[in-house]
Amino acid sequence: MLRGRSLSVTSLSGLPQWEAEKLPVEDLLLFEVSWEVTNKVGGIYTVIQTKAKTTADEWGENYFLIGPYFEHNVKTQVEQCEPMNDAVRKAVDAMNQHGCQVHFGRWLIEGSPYVVLFDIGYSAWNLDRWKGDFWEACNVGIPYNDREANDMLIFGSLTAWFLKEVTDHADGKHVIVQFHEWQAGTGLILSRARKLPIATIFTTHATLLGRYLCAANIDFYNHLDKFNIDKEAGERQIYHRYCMERASVHCAHVFTTVSEITAIEAEHMLKRKPDVITPNGLNVKKFSAVHEFQNLHAMYKARIQDFVRGHFYGHLDFDLEKTLFFFIAGRYEFSNKGADIFLESLSRLNFLLRMHKSNVTAVVFFIMPAKTNNFNVETLKGQAVRKQLWDTVHSMKEKFGKKLYDALLRGEIPDMNDILDRDDLTIMKRAIYSTQRQSLPPVTTHNMIDDSTDPILSTIRRIGLFNNRADRVKVILHPEFLSSTSPLLPMDYEEFVRGCHLGVFPSYYEPWGYTPAECTVMGIPSVTTNLSGFGCFMQEHVADPTAYGIYIVDRRFCSPDDSCNQLTQFLYGFCKQSRRQRIIQRNRTERLSDLLDWRYLGRYYQHARHLTLSRAFPDKFHMEPTSPPATEGFKYPRPSSVPPSPAGSQASSPQSSDVEDENEDERYDEEEEAERDRLNIKSPFSLSHAPRGKKKLHGEYKN
Repeated sequence: MLRGRSLSVTSLSGLPQWEAEKLPVEDLLLFEVSWEVTNKVGGIYTVIQTKAKTTADEWGENYFLIGPYFEHNVKTQVEQCEPMNDAVRKAVDAMNQHGCQVHFGRWLIEGSPYVVLFDIGYSAWNLDRWKGDFWEACNVGIPYNDREANDMLIFGSLTAWFLKEVTDHADGKHVIVQFHEWQAGTGLILSRARKLPIATIFTTHATLLGRYLCAANIDFYNHLDKFNIDKEAGERQIYHRYCMERASVHCAHVFTTVSEITAIEAEHMLKRKPDVITPNGLNVKKFSAVHEFQNLHAMYKARIQDFVRGHFYGHLDFDLEKTLFFFIAGRYEFSNKGADIFLESLSRLNFLLRMHKSNVTAVVFFIMPAKTNNFNVETLKGQAVRKQLWDTVHSMKEKFGKKLYDALLRGEIPDMNDILDRDDLTIMKRAIYSTQRQSLPPVTTHNMIDDSTDPILSTIRRIGLFNNRADRVKVILHPEFLSSTSPLLPMDYEEFVRGCHLGVFPSYYEPWGYTPAECTVMGIPSVTTNLSGFGCFMQEHVADPTAYGIYIVDRRFCSPDDSCNQLTQFLYGFCKQSRRQRIIQRNRTERLSDLLDWRYLGRYYQHARHLTLSRAFPDKFHMEPTSPPATEGFKYPRPSSVPPSPAGSQASSPQSSDVEDENEDERYDEEEEAERDRLNIKSPFSLSHAPRGKKKLHGEYKN
């Protein structure tokens, strides 16, 4: 689109085409405002950090991020420099001269975007005056004891001040500002109240009240239209925050959210239907060797196996080559993240595996940070015993190898009694005795501060999953985030995910869901739900998600017990797969990563910017009536053919992962299927060249 020209939009495979007519970025300035710029708090940090490269590639020197200044973050993440843009430099200088402390630099992430950071504490002396300004702008008062809301008001006031200075020196350039979440919303409200000439977008990644209500175990989605919003917010003492969020939504030229399920929620909670759905993406890096991610899986799985050997020493009576590793990770929100339904399904899975006398074992990790004192002694002892045993075996191996070498040099077949003497047998017996233990392997790696009331541990006690020998499901709670410097499980999160077989995220409240998306990009199958944005996204854009390793539990239209049974069947079916079936499924899962690439999903943000410019500056920018006003007609192509699911060729009972079907190769041609997927799941660079043809109806797809 060019200035003064109307935007002509045509649709191909449901996508608007702006390939020929892009925004004149040289005549625009784009700002994104978030409390999580250089400041990791939650998922919004991942959104902004991963999207930065794609946006910086498109906007170049005209793209800026606005966030709070925290010295410890800036020292490790930001290279401070002088602004090159004249309007931004004058704005920074003007604010610094009037008693603020504004920092400017490059964020040291992919894309190296410019960042403008405000020192909140340095300007806190203005708080009372700014509270009065905010009351005049929207009649919302902020309690003195809500420190977070007070910080957000200071941040928003500084943002609005900065944008006023920028627009005063913009020299004809139009300014687009995208505000993320209610924490940044005060800047939007004040900017609109002061009639700043900017185009505004407000993006909510989750509604405040929705998160609170779901955490209270309320049947949220079936009662969306029945809640007394003001009463519910008031009872939870967040009414002022709710008003800030709702005012931000209604002040913005364009309102966006991250998923269809959150759009429904926002329409009821915030009383405005989103204009555009902007799904969250990732930076997808393809390996030059097609199956390199499979090699990484094998390598990191071996490291997890080492940890399991130590953790279960003395009770290691299961075959690690027939052991599957499941995990759940994220904030410790017991019901919102689905840990409750996951534990219940693990109890049922344990019963099924024992009843069928399965030789498959599932070791399940809960990676959810909680308050702890430190590692427990028994867990550390397990790793020490494993290391000591390894050192003993290694020294004996060298001694054995030297004796064997000498014997073969003499041309003799050695007598085993000569190679293993009495001392060697004594050492081996002592090693065996050292691996004996009287207690069961612990279900948690740390000493929990609230052990007796911890929801996960309380549920484990109720369902009886104590890592007994007879249990085919073993549970390990690791109540802190993973780190390569840990003395217990020295792996980064990405390495750990690659080493697991299945990520399980049966969330009840999950506006998007980065954890299953990260699994998909790494080629690891995952379980999600139709109440998560990611699950809805995959249901909409993949004809048979299960075939591609995306298991979607119905938590919206089923009872909790039925949802739990469905999850149990997914887990049980996964345990029945052979090794080859799991490899096939990982290949399919990894091929879906193109759908989650920011180079693909950035088009949704592009659409939002077009729309906000047309609303803010209708005399300069406007869109034809045929362009999609929201998400209707704005979809990805579904695969035109679906390969058979590995589950379709499973035996009726669990089998060894080494057992293969003799005719399996005849039914599955991987190269042919991969080529078909490359055509159906369009790459980010070929979307606008999708072949035109007869549109098939659902149910017409053939293999």
